[in-house]
Amino acid sequence: MQNNQIKEDNYRVFAMLSNYLNKAPEYVDKEEIEEIVNGGLSYEYAFAIIMAAAFGLDIIDNEADKKVFNLYFREMFHKLDENEFYSNPYYKNIKIPAMKIGNSELKYDTYKPFEGFVCDDIIQTKEGRQVPQIGFFQNEFKFPAVLENGRIWMTITPNEIETMKEPVGQAYGNVLTYGLGLGYYAYMVSEKENVESVTIVDMNEDVIDLFTKHILPQFNHADKIRIIQSDAFTYAKSEMPKEKYDFVFTDLWHDVSDGLDMYLKMKEFEKQNPETIFTYWIEKSILCYL
Repeated sequence: MQNNQIKEDNYRVFAMLSNYLNKAPEYVDKEEIEEIVNGGLSYEYAFAIIMAAAFGLDIIDNEADKKVFNLYFREMFHKLDENEFYSNPYYKNIKIPAMKIGNSELKYDTYKPFEGFVCDDIIQTKEGRQVPQIGFFQNEFKFPAVLENGRIWMTITPNEIETMKEPVGQAYGNVLTYGLGLGYYAYMVSEKENVESVTIVDMNEDVIDLFTKHILPQFNHADKIRIIQSDAFTYAKSEMPKEKYDFVFTDLWHDVSDGLDMYLKMKEFEKQNPETIFTYWIEKSILCYL
């Protein structure tokens, strides 16, 4: 009975958060949250109260709503320090020019003050509760982005930085990464002394062109980088076993919704490469759906 209730709570929270992030991520008003904070509450708690009210939760008299608030909302929202992320090596050393090539556009996008966004992997508790991690900044925050046909496709936001910390830290030797994006992962691992080479597999010619002309020349260790234009799964099947990579990182999806099937498909190739370490972007969040 408890497991069913937890599943219902998870579903309820995810439905609320999905509606908020997709339709009204700028819902929280700066003046409203500042007024609550001036009353002695933290930004995180004030943000949680505002969002609970927006979702129609009665956290005073309704015990079920109060429980959801305490178990999810109080652990869900995080005020982030923009200076911490601006000091990231990629942010500090790589400058993104605004330009278009084909259907791809390179630019800086922004999070507005108190705009909510996913900032890390889902946290799953021992009892099975799944708590999304939503961040916000007090001030405007700029981040690099690639748009495909006017739609944001690839970014380097706090979410990418936080969810790539482990696979960056673990990488060594000859590294293979599926998915180029703006080259964040390739840059971070190329800076490591114990990484000898970084092979990037991506099939988008426009993105490769943008990266090769405008971003790769800014790398301190561009000599470590090799780019192969290919479908990831074709390469994984025919070429990956021949190369004997030490470490593989896969980042082919936009989020969990389009990543689950690709994640499972790539996992099958681990059997053909038993001596290689495989890691996957937002794997902790993906596993919550399996």
